[in-house]
Amino acid sequence: MNFYSIRHLTKFRYEGPVSESMMEVRMQPRSDTEQRCLAFSLSVSPRCRVFPYRDYLGNHVHHFDIPENHSQLVIIAESLVERQSGVTVPAFLSPDAWGELDATVAAKDFWEMLMPSDFAKPTPMLLQFVKQLNICRRDDPLLLMHELNAALYERFAYVQRRTHVDSSIDEALESGEGVCQDFAHIMIALARHVGIPCRYVSGYLHHRKEDHDRSLEDATHAWVEAFMPSLGWVGFDPTNRLIADERHVRTALGRDYTDVPPTRGIYRGKTASELSVAVRVSASTVAPAFDTDMQVPEDWSRLVEKAQAPVAPDAAALAAVRQPQQQQQQQ
Repeated sequence: MNFYSIRHLTKFRYEGPVSESMMEVRMQPRSDTEQRCLAFSLSVSPRCRVFPYRDYLGNHVHHFDIPENHSQLVIIAESLVERQSGVTVPAFLSPDAWGELDATVAAKDFWEMLMPSDFAKPTPMLLQFVKQLNICRRDDPLLLMHELNAALYERFAYVQRRTHVDSSIDEALESGEGVCQDFAHIMIALARHVGIPCRYVSGYLHHRKEDHDRSLEDATHAWVEAFMPSLGWVGFDPTNRLIADERHVRTALGRDYTDVPPTRGIYRGKTASELSVAVRVSASTVAPAFDTDMQVPEDWSRLVEKAQAPVAPDAAALAAVRQPQQQQQQQ
């Protein structure tokens, strides 16, 4: 069992003052069978009221409105998560696993994770990639997902800022480069192509030097979960060629990135905006104390430096909503 302290800073800086910002945030980790969000706090500057709710997929959402002139918007999310090791994922399943999968899909509601979605849909370029990899219903579903996990890792290079949040899978397929979002979308589209329910997972990955992860340490992360007979939802991280384990902290689930962006909003004003993000994930084997007073930590300057923008040092300028989580939910 591990405990993770997560600090996620997001800053929007506007070239000129804007008169209003409306935003929704998905940064609170989920609580399920393998992880529990023990504490969470969200701070927003300028000061405002923050309202929480859950979307139809069970993700925690916080939304707010700032109806006043401002030239920057700072969001600070802090989480304390308890993460347990999951069930060991085997290399393959029984010979009749495809039949078991089809029977389970027919009996339950998986249609959203089987249908094409905004960023995970078949294109002529994807179908050509299907032929290259000989992606069809062979062997068993789990063995095929293992092969896809390895193939995407080997065929695509992880290149920071190679694509954007609204990039199609064709951009990564054409260049052979992308970020974790692209790896996830391609793998989802390939899995759904053969009738395997597959969903997008946003969250955080705790990096250790000995793991040599390709994804960035100071950023959010994305991977996929595929439904496997007898195992349930199994996480695959094609960016790093990993089976999702205790280092992966799940924040939100969806059909693709469209359902789970960390921030989504609009502002009123004719001006350009600049986004800066900094993330820190710290691990321990003993639950650390959670900063319920929202004091600015001593090492905050490093995150501010990463964000490439000044943050007001006055903690009293931040309006916080705190929601300790004690119960589990199963998805």
